[in-house]
Amino acid sequence: MKALVTGGSGFIGSRLAMSLRARGAEVVAFGQQNGPAESANAAELEGCGVKVALGSVTRPADLAAVVPGVDVVFHLAAAQHEANVADSLFHEVNVEGTRNVIDASLRAGVRRLVHGSTIGVYRAEPASVVDERAPLEPLNVYGRTKLEAERLVQALDRRLPWVVVRISETFGPGDRRLLKLFRGVAKGRFPLIGPGLNLHHPIYIDDLVECLVRAAESPAAVEQTFVAAGPEVVTSRNMIEETARALGVRARIIRLPLKPLWMLARALEWTMTPLGLQPPIHRRRLNFFILGFHFQENRTRLLLDYEPATRFSPGIRNTLQWYREQNLLAP
Repeated sequence: MKALVTGGSGFIGSRLAMSLRARGAEVVAFGQQNGPAESANAAELEGCGVKVALGSVTRPADLAAVVPGVDVVFHLAAAQHEANVADSLFHEVNVEGTRNVIDASLRAGVRRLVHGSTIGVYRAEPASVVDERAPLEPLNVYGRTKLEAERLVQALDRRLPWVVVRISETFGPGDRRLLKLFRGVAKGRFPLIGPGLNLHHPIYIDDLVECLVRAAESPAAVEQTFVAAGPEVVTSRNMIEETARALGVRARIIRLPLKPLWMLARALEWTMTPLGLQPPIHRRRLNFFILGFHFQENRTRLLLDYEPATRFSPGIRNTLQWYREQNLLAP
């Protein structure tokens, strides 16, 4: 099998590409190098025998250079965490970029497209267990544009076999988003905004990779939409406490009120985003302490014959070990 991974220099994309290569596939990791993390991932990919191709899904010519001859496209490239850019960038990357990937895949005769989406397309249900058919009600521009991209993929019908995987919060070796949590807890204190009882349903990177691979290989996966989440749910407070246990520290949780911080985040976005500046606090970051997701992935487990294996505690310890090996815990 020859596979193309868009967003291949990112956390999930790079780990997927390396796993595919280890399974014997010929792999092209297509992405960018916009910072030290992506550059480090690219070097690691090349060291594992993965071909790295620089480019953007927003440029059809870049895709035309890498898609021909590919059997499976894993489309993971996305605008996601940026808070200092206009909404138009999310549409350009997440929607039009997906359209470009689809067009290139159709022209090249790709045999399957696995589209990486997000659980952010769902309406947050803090006190409910929901399945893959839960109401879709994204709360921000990232979720809205990812849902629009899903609909482009699902409209393919039989022109190109497709699978959509809605990915939950992902962690593990290679992830740098939890660094602020680890660094704050390592200092012996961490702010908890609100009560901290909202639910997260995170998935460990190895489990997510397995889910994506099965989505690419299983005949039953075609024209299906799946949720990829881990084996257990944890609260925001649980995540802080488990991180403290892994670090071997007693972290003092500093309770902060949600409402005034939400108002401050909104004000900072209004004033800083038009200037191209990253607000130190923004509403999507605060969603970590607000939104709640607990999934019952019936279709995922049944059709993919898949069961996530790594619980949060060992997963967070493996993440900590990787941070230490990379000397990332220092501020």
